[in-house]
Amino acid sequence: MSNELPVPVIGFSCGDLNGIGLELIIKSLSDSRILDHCTPVVFASNKSVNFYRKIAAEQNFNYASTKELNRINPKQVNVFNCWEEEVAITPGQLNEIGGTYALKSLEAAVDALRNQHIQGLVTAPIHKKNIQSESFNFSGHTPYLKHVFGVQDVLMLLVSTNLRVGLVTEHVPVAELGNHITSAAITSKLKIMHQSLIKDFGIDRPKIAVLGLNPHAGDEGLIGQEENDIIKPVIADARNHKVLAFGPYSADAFFARGQYQQFDGVLAMYHDQGLIPFKSLSIGEGVNYTAGLPAVRTSPDHGTAFDIAGKGVADESSFRASLFECIDIINRRQNHADNNRNPLRRISARVFANVVDERLED
Repeated sequence: MSNELPVPVIGFSCGDLNGIGLELIIKSLSDSRILDHCTPVVFASNKSVNFYRKIAAEQNFNYASTKELNRINPKQVNVFNCWEEEVAITPGQLNEIGGTYALKSLEAAVDALRNQHIQGLVTAPIHKKNIQSESFNFSGHTPYLKHVFGVQDVLMLLVSTNLRVGLVTEHVPVAELGNHITSAAITSKLKIMHQSLIKDFGIDRPKIAVLGLNPHAGDEGLIGQEENDIIKPVIADARNHKVLAFGPYSADAFFARGQYQQFDGVLAMYHDQGLIPFKSLSIGEGVNYTAGLPAVRTSPDHGTAFDIAGKGVADESSFRASLFECIDIINRRQNHADNNRNPLRRISARVFANVVDERLED
């Protein structure tokens, strides 16, 4: 009898129906060896999948159709039909249809994730404007998932083989950044990153670098006071609570000199401060991970790519990396839970010896 655990069931939302999402999903799942690592469930429709299968020219891509999540076929790609109607797919065009069906797919996939029909979710890119509706009034996947799961806070964490960058603020206008860089915000994101590096990435005592907000990290107050008044006190408080946080570092020198290689995670203050160096250093393998959720969600680190949608040339490298990172995080979480379920009480050799001596005397 085999002692191997069953592979996790991983869901895929299709993203904007006119973007490259379904093409990336089909290309990533065309290698049958993927089925040794997970059971995929694509949330879309048979017709939309068939449309993009022809574009992707993947003859090896086969799937089973289902309308019931309790009847998923193992060792096979599954397509869960979220809609049955004919849809006018127009690759590369930004229109209402693309956003409407992106939301149908996302809502069905997230509902399956919440109800544990799937163990992880990989989301294909959405367009943040045309997906807006009464049920989706968010700046992206991250705040939407925070709302749906009802958690106090989450962290947008960009991950590659040699770099992990988290963001204090996400899709916030630069003119409004000052209102969002607060002690409470930095403390919350730092705590989530610390816990995620331990539970999701298997690092016992993670070292975290915190970047400054201003050029040259404020130059001791010459270029802004946020470092002295907000960031440094947060770092000091974190250290008092046994979080190995360091900084604040000047972002340009920090990345240019390769200092990021000395840390397990980097906390950036705003979107471009973290994502420009991340994407420059992690070409083709970047993964966007939502840390702080009770479930696992990843996505590629790029957008809908309307300019190449429908041309069959989209590169699935980042999407495939997102799939494997999703599987790895699920496994690491399970290992962490197993290792901490019944931890042995730690006692010194001297205490142990005294206990033995007392029992021998009795």
